[in-house]
Amino acid sequence: MSSLYHAVIFNPLYNLLIALFTVLPWADAGVVVIILTIIVRLILYPLSKKAVMTQVRMQEINPRIKEINQKYKDDAEEKAKATLALYKETGVNPFSGVLVLIIQLPIIWALYRIFLQSGFPNVNTELLYGFIHVPSHINTLFLGLIDITQKSALLALLAAITTFLQLKLATKSSAPSAKGSFGEDLAESMQKQMKYLFPILVFFISYKISGVIALYWLTSNVFTIGQELVVRRKIEKLKTA
Repeated sequence: MSSLYHAVIFNPLYNLLIALFTVLPWADAGVVVIILTIIVRLILYPLSKKAVMTQVRMQEINPRIKEINQKYKDDAEEKAKATLALYKETGVNPFSGVLVLIIQLPIIWALYRIFLQSGFPNVNTELLYGFIHVPSHINTLFLGLIDITQKSALLALLAAITTFLQLKLATKSSAPSAKGSFGEDLAESMQKQMKYLFPILVFFISYKISGVIALYWLTSNVFTIGQELVVRRKIEKLKTA
């Protein structure tokens, strides 16, 4: 498993970082991580776009889901069947957003190992592909101010704020719920709480590990917010047309 992880994720990511430093000698490590994050998110764009579409459709079918919950409130099996049938009918995959997050976790772990465990900014030439050259210099000071190999409260705070904004955008169109069962009310209450608790969790995780993780999270959040705004605008235009 370790050799597969290095062959598929760690080594390609390491070589891409070194290549970016070579091609962009003026760029510091923070700028390179931002560019790397954008490249990763562009590769994941089809999946993340599908996740945004799912969020929008989930909000649209929310009244129908509530009807199902009310109709089969005493029959969990029929409720599950009716809900799955509705998902199939509308082409909704409620787990698509989770998939995008899961795919990024190995990338975050690889960045942590590259910057904090592999001796970076020193370059391990044994990991380089034959066509990758060693850069003359690697500057880890982001904008000349923040060493992203160290903890950064500022970057962690920005990562947390953008996480909150992204979650707020993702749930802003949710229909207000009528009084439901205890389970439904509890689930909705937990969802609302997570909108505030998850950003706090992001802050402590990204601060505890390093600035590079916070910067990746921050850039990824900004990318997601921009993507959601574009996709939602396109959906609105289609509806209007």
